[in-house]
Amino acid sequence: MSECIFCQIIAGVAPASFVYEDNLACAFMDTQPVNPGHLLVVPRVHARAMGDLPAEIARHMMAVAQRLMKAMRSAPLCCEGVNLLLADGEAAGQEVDHVHLHVIPRYKGDGFGFRFAPDYGALPQRGHLDKLATAIREAMDET
Repeated sequence: MSECIFCQIIAGVAPASFVYEDNLACAFMDTQPVNPGHLLVVPRVHARAMGDLPAEIARHMMAVAQRLMKAMRSAPLCCEGVNLLLADGEAAGQEVDHVHLHVIPRYKGDGFGFRFAPDYGALPQRGHLDKLATAIREAMDET
């Protein structure tokens, strides 16, 4: 049996409170929620990073998240907004090495948010943006 907690949940070995299941993905309650109703959309296939996941499954996860977002807004949660968060890699905050998409119900004043670097408001030069765009575009051509 895999040591991956999400693989164990999917296999029925570890407990979870499921909201959605199909042959490609499932969604269950996060046990360390930011707010009540915080869900995780998880592919059934083990993939450590988003780049390791087949594109059709990534698209499907987003479609599942969209349905969950609609449900959150009409359920008794009555959330005022929703954040989708996918942390890809340790530097991005990924804690479980299995791709997962957080669907987080939000409320004004709930205390959750993103912290920006001190120089966030400084606008980069267009030439720098163009160089980065070129480098990323060329890397896409190689993949």
